[in-house]
Order: sequence, then structure tokens, then C-alpha cells
Amino acid sequence: MTALQSNPEIYNPRKILDHPTFRILAPGEKPSPDANIAAFYNPAHEIHLVEKPRPTPGPGQVLLHVRATGICGSDVHFWQHGRIGDSMVVSDECGSGHESAGEVVEVGEGVTQWKVGDRVAIEAGVPCSQPACDACRTGRYNACPDVVFFSTPPYHGTLTRWHLHPAQWLHRLPDSVSFEEGALCEPLAVALAGIERSDLRLGDPVLICGAGPIGLISLLSARAAGAEPIVITDLFQSRLDFAKKLVPGVRTVLIQRGSTAKDSAAVIKEAAGGPVKLALECTGVESSIHTAAFSVKFGGKVFIIGVGKNELTFPFMHLSANEIDVSLQYRYANQYPKAIRLVAGGLIDLKPLVTHRFALEDAVSAFHVAADPSQGAIKVQIVD
Repeated sequence: MTALQSNPEIYNPRKILDHPTFRILAPGEKPSPDANIAAFYNPAHEIHLVEKPRPTPGPGQVLLHVRATGICGSDVHFWQHGRIGDSMVVSDECGSGHESAGEVVEVGEGVTQWKVGDRVAIEAGVPCSQPACDACRTGRYNACPDVVFFSTPPYHGTLTRWHLHPAQWLHRLPDSVSFEEGALCEPLAVALAGIERSDLRLGDPVLICGAGPIGLISLLSARAAGAEPIVITDLFQSRLDFAKKLVPGVRTVLIQRGSTAKDSAAVIKEAAGGPVKLALECTGVESSIHTAAFSVKFGGKVFIIGVGKNELTFPFMHLSANEIDVSLQYRYANQYPKAIRLVAGGLIDLKPLVTHRFALEDAVSAFHVAADPSQGAIKVQIVD
């Protein structure tokens, strides 16, 4: 049993916020080189660096030097909008980041599987793992009601120099997999969960809606799974061009602003040579979901990976009359080992996705680049 599983209070964010050494750095202030700095957002929609104490691992815990962290769309959303849905609300200073990999620098009592210097990917969602928890017992731990998901309020994230983590929720990185690739295994886990639950089969014609980071990683995953043909859509030609470089065989469709879902679907079906069997919807945007629905064949599936508004409308009778299944997902479970194997084995190459790199001290600038589509960023990473 890890320390977290026996005592969820161990990651109580107040322990950091109320610590006498916790402080928010002034704009432009340079932290000391050995300080435990992190990027935090708050209810006032500010993003800034903080200094916080360097933690000490307790039983079952590992202290990590976080070496690479990607900025996720949810990080930007928490900063700019302060919430995702009704259950994830920024109510105080909250640390960002959950796409991370790092190096073990200290181990706590009872930890035997890790030693100083080991390189690991960090699985940011830590469930209770108790036998009485149906979600954990049945292997769908992403539904655990008592999960601590680092960077989801109120829990502080992994975009920091020193991070404390339960030893059982780390994954060893082979020597051939870099820290940057290890950090990208988190969004890859999201895509792989979608591929697995959508039941994609070898040779299936597939539509991917959205050429952002999750859409592009879903593209790489669908190609590795043998989908053919694959059509990918976006509102920005630059992202479609990037997708084409990533997977030369992909067929791209630029969605025209103002076009109807049926008109967009007609263009997609023409590009695919007919209706697709599966649409992986990676935007969460209502109009894109409608387009996906009209692009799918009778008996097909629209699988929604993207995160959208609290309430959306669906073309109900079209879905009903065509027996189109609509499925959704929440995070992921049991995907990290698979993600690492796919990267290490060369079946999925994540390296081209990192377009911008920033030092930890420049994390605030990194957030502004990640939030501005005109900057052309695919994946912004902070390295330390």
C-alpha cells in the first residue's frame, strides 16, 4: 500500500500554500537556481511562477527531478477560464502540468523498485487502488472517485522542478526513449485509450476531427493500428500541412468557416472515397461532432475524445436512423506501458510534435505561446 492510498491528505494542496517558504514571484523576478519553482494559475486567471518547498519522500514515495513537461490544452483552459465542467474548478493558487517525465533523485522507505538516477514517465492520475472501489478493482481506475490527478484543481501539477509521487505510479523509460518522449506518453495514453475503446480494426476507414496535439497523436496511433484511409480535418491549413509531414499518406480536409456540417461531411466522404467506419472526434466542438456524424456510414461510430461545453446538441434522428454509436472517454487507464512500448519499438514517433521548448524559469512565456494559435505551436514543452 502506498502512502497516498492509506492517507490522501498527503497531497493536500494547503500543505504547500500554507508553507512559510511558499511565495509568488514578481513578474520578471529571477528565482534562485536551486529553488523548487513551479507554474501556477489562480481564480483571477493569472499565470505566474512560484517558489515552494522541496518535498521529502515518505513511505512508498519517490522524489523526482521533473526534466520535461508538456503544456496541455486543459492547462491553458484552467488558466484562462478557471474551470472545466462543474467538478474541476480553480478556487485557489493551483500548480499546472501533468504531461511529465523525470529522474529519480530520492526514494522513501519501502521503495525497492526504483533507485536514484532511474528515468521515468509520470502517470499523473493516482487512484485510491482500494478493493472496495469498484472502478479500481475492475481496472477502470480513471473513474475512481477519490483519484488525485495532479494539475486538476485542487491538486498541484507536475510542472515543477521537484515533484513527489507514489512509487507505484511511475513507468520506467528505456534508454532509447527521451524525457521529452516520456512526457508525450501522457497525451499518447489519451489517444491509445480512444483507439482501444473505439474498436478500430486493421483497414478501417477513419476520420480524425482536429489536427491539434491529440488529433495528431491519434493520427499516429490510427496509422500504427492499420487504419486506411485516414482523413484529418482542421480549420488551419498549417496544421493540416504538419499532419501531412507526420503521416504522408493522410488525406487532409480544410474545414471552411461557415460551412454546414453536411457540406463539410460531403467533402470528407469524397476525400475518403465514401463514408468512414469510425470518426475520432478530437475537438469537442459541436459543429465538428455534427460533421463527424454525417461522415460516418450506417452502423459506424463517432468516438469523442475532445472536451467540449457542458451541454451540446446532437443530430439525434440521423444517428438513430443510421445506427451510429456515439461513445466518449474520460482520461485513460492501463495505457502507459503500451505507450512506452510503441515509442521504444519505433511504431509511433512522437519527436516531431515538440515544436517549442522553454526553460522552467520561462514557463510563463511558454504558456502564452501555447495559448496563441498564431504562434504555430503544436506541443510546447518545458525542460529542466
